[in-house]
Amino acid sequence: MSVSRCARLLSRLRHGGAVVLRGRQSGPSRAATGGAFSTASSNGRDTGAKAPDTSLFVPLPVSLEAPGLAGDVGAELTCPLNKSEVLKVLNKFYRRREIQRLGAENGLDARLFHQAFISFRKYIMESSSLSPDVHIILNDICCGAGHVDDLFPFFMRHAKQIFPMLECMDDLRKISDLRLPPNWYPEARAIQRKIVFHAGPTNSGKTYHAIQRYLAAKSGIYCGPLKLLAHEIFQKSNDANVPCDLVTGEERVCIDGEGRPSAHVACTIEMCSVNTPYEVAVIDEVQMIKDPSRGWAWTRALLGLCAEEIHVCGEAAAINLVTELMYTTGEEVEVRNYKRLTPIKVLDQALESLDNLRPGDCIVCFSKNDIYSVSRQIEARGQECAVIYGSLPPGTKLTQAKKFNDPDDPCKIMVATDAIGMGLNLSIKRIIFNSLIKPVVNEKGEKEMDTITTSQALQISGRAGRFSTVFKEGEVTTMHRDDLVLLKEILNKSVEPIVTAGLHPTAEQIEMFAYHLPGATLSNLIDIFVSLSQVDGLYFVCNVDDFKFLADMIQHIPLNLRARYVFCTAPINKKQPYVCTSLLKFARQFSRNEPLTFDWLCRHINWPLTPPKNIKDLVHLEAVHDVLDLYLWLSYRFMDMFPDTSLVRDIQKELDDIIQIGVLNITRLIRVSEATSGTVAVPDDFPLQRTRIGDGMLNAEDLPQTGQASSPNDAKGQGQRGARGSKALGHRSAGAQVEPLGRIRGALAARLIQQGLLTQETLKQLEKEWLADRGGNAGSAAQNTDPKGKKRK
Repeated sequence: MSVSRCARLLSRLRHGGAVVLRGRQSGPSRAATGGAFSTASSNGRDTGAKAPDTSLFVPLPVSLEAPGLAGDVGAELTCPLNKSEVLKVLNKFYRRREIQRLGAENGLDARLFHQAFISFRKYIMESSSLSPDVHIILNDICCGAGHVDDLFPFFMRHAKQIFPMLECMDDLRKISDLRLPPNWYPEARAIQRKIVFHAGPTNSGKTYHAIQRYLAAKSGIYCGPLKLLAHEIFQKSNDANVPCDLVTGEERVCIDGEGRPSAHVACTIEMCSVNTPYEVAVIDEVQMIKDPSRGWAWTRALLGLCAEEIHVCGEAAAINLVTELMYTTGEEVEVRNYKRLTPIKVLDQALESLDNLRPGDCIVCFSKNDIYSVSRQIEARGQECAVIYGSLPPGTKLTQAKKFNDPDDPCKIMVATDAIGMGLNLSIKRIIFNSLIKPVVNEKGEKEMDTITTSQALQISGRAGRFSTVFKEGEVTTMHRDDLVLLKEILNKSVEPIVTAGLHPTAEQIEMFAYHLPGATLSNLIDIFVSLSQVDGLYFVCNVDDFKFLADMIQHIPLNLRARYVFCTAPINKKQPYVCTSLLKFARQFSRNEPLTFDWLCRHINWPLTPPKNIKDLVHLEAVHDVLDLYLWLSYRFMDMFPDTSLVRDIQKELDDIIQIGVLNITRLIRVSEATSGTVAVPDDFPLQRTRIGDGMLNAEDLPQTGQASSPNDAKGQGQRGARGSKALGHRSAGAQVEPLGRIRGALAARLIQQGLLTQETLKQLEKEWLADRGGNAGSAAQNTDPKGKKRK
């Protein structure tokens, strides 16, 4: 090598500051290891920060180095490396306890240290050319002129490349520090707010009094948990000549013809503005501040609304928490307690049979399958019933409620889920719990089957005998005798006080995280944020599983971070594949900068749609309605990309009418689905008895004789299927024939096992009991025995 060439190489090294050729120490000093991150601050005091969950740290790939235009500088300065000797040096480096200890002091626990070393070794061994400083150090160590510990600064440099959070852990901790939520809302802290808590059970008039103050104010905002409640207040306000706008995730209604905002607004709680000043704000159902998914919205409204008066309505169980939260803001809480306006009693006798139903009864189920089964059996007895469950569109729910409430309508029975607990005014005399077991989602986002809580039981029971209905007293009971004892125990318990309020990372916080961790996915950013977040004893971080599910689903689509965050906060049910697929298509079209036009959407949903011919069709129509909701929700966040809001709203109203026709004929759809042992579509000329919303109920002779269209055994099979549901309700048809369990062990059993509601062991036990029961008389003996085979008295 020429002298001039060597001088140029040395000059590059000096200017790069990568290495200084001098006598080396026997090991790295603390100063040479670079900036350390640990729970100790720079002044040596413990900050009290919790250690991060390093399993969430995903190593970034590091590109292997190849010779540059100047060639392999390190080899020219020294000599080519012997890779077998280098591998021995690296393995010795990895095994040294001193190195592992230094790694821990610099934020590398055993997991991260191992991952960093694997990446570092791959980089060293597979790169065709190394940076000069690394090459020279390795050469010196292999020649005995250096110590293996001298590799540590370069190892840490590599570790910080693949784990960038090591460099900015203090900043990440500050961003994810959630210990002082009141400070997030400076506008609210700048005024002294009056907090009034209206506490009481269902049907106590607490919300009524808060709304009266809202209507009397010069300006006001109502924040409710449901679109139905926001619509109700919107309607009441305008009926009372108080101009009021409506704001929900999917809808904006400005009452002023010229588009000027009204002084009053009714909104869903997630949509409330914390920057607009009001005289009065009403926060309804404040006990939902503990909700694992949505609780953050109540916390944000309570802490952030800029109103002179905040009227909070809800259960007394939330009084202490609200008082403590307001103590942190320097605001006092005035509590006004209310008692129920009409009496309600728990009956001493269970219903036991659907034959004992009477007008004004509402059977509460906790699954759609139970809704289908019970409603079919009721109409088989010649009675018409209204049906309400959570996934129905709001318009269909209101129509069913109106039908049930109409004194001139023959429909006097309702079958519903706990969706009736809020948002619907129903003229119910008696609440009947079909079951006390409900699927719930725990703090970890896992689905469990559990007994309903006292709060849930009171909320649902309180729908009976509401003030201003024809019934001046409410009654509550159960379908089964055994459940009645448990229901009384649940209702006699005091409601557990609410002790924590939900929080959720904001888009701004996630953007700051992404600035420090540009290579991380959105799902990984959320995980790290939650892992590092610190909250005090009054708060918890809401479950982010749904957010992460959507983040992972659209991760491969090129979107900027803010748009990706918005798509991931879309309020959809991740258990609906069609809706999730639609979100994916929306995001992909959005990423191409191609507007999602009305024509494009119609092609996607195959519009126009026809009335459902079976339950599967009805479920699909409900999912399509959710897709239209999703379009409208996104249209208010990306107006240019979702331009045809009015057209989509028009077809959504048409779809609502189609779904209402399906719900009116729900028992017929169930019969068709069961007759085919699945969900095979019926012929195009199959008559729907009720093709208009106002049509009456079906007569028994109008029902199709499905057995005629199939094999002779199908009639027997249908009788048994009806008996299965009846038996669960304490009733058994005298003419029912017992069929082999092998026929039942079909789609239903497989579905129950897949959903985790039935195990193979339980199925085998049922088969044994079934076979044992076949020995008796399936006719008259069935009437003299209860479902457990014991003689009735």
